[in-house]
Amino acid sequence: MSVAGIKKSVDQKMQKSIEAFKNDLAKIRTGRAHTGLLDHIQVDYYGSSVPISQVANMTLIDARMIGVQAWEKKIVPVVEKAIRESDLGLNPATQGDQIRVPMPALTEERRRELTKVVKSEGENAKIAVRNLRRDANEQLKRLVKDKEISEDDERRASDDVQKLTDKNVAEIDKLVVSKEAEIMMV
Repeated sequence: MSVAGIKKSVDQKMQKSIEAFKNDLAKIRTGRAHTGLLDHIQVDYYGSSVPISQVANMTLIDARMIGVQAWEKKIVPVVEKAIRESDLGLNPATQGDQIRVPMPALTEERRRELTKVVKSEGENAKIAVRNLRRDANEQLKRLVKDKEISEDDERRASDDVQKLTDKNVAEIDKLVVSKEAEIMMV
């Protein structure tokens, strides 16, 4: 693999790490309701576990309420049970075939816990980016060892990889700060 190929590959992988981090942040709830909170919930549908989005429509009723409309009437209790037993701490209420999921207001203590979770997720994302940097530098060292590039080229490429790493770590820090501000906003 060439130096340019290594740089391009590490850049793409770092972008994927940041996208995965953004998806993780979307699952961490703030005081507002959004349908993405329920995306990871699995429902037992005729013996197989499927995402809730494959058995029901989810809509926002208002800023603190999610509406879940099951596609089949007999699956409504199963969907309600799956939401109740999820790790989100939600208490859905069924009205006919409509399930209403109120978002409880966050207490100050819960907000602080969520900011710790955000920082932890951010640290994991930074570790992933740094691991990608390490792998790229090892590939560059292998190219020098195999005498495919000079040590100067390797040093320049390592500097470029470090700049990519710094840029991505700064973006992760920015995402963490904005998510913390969003969580702490009352």
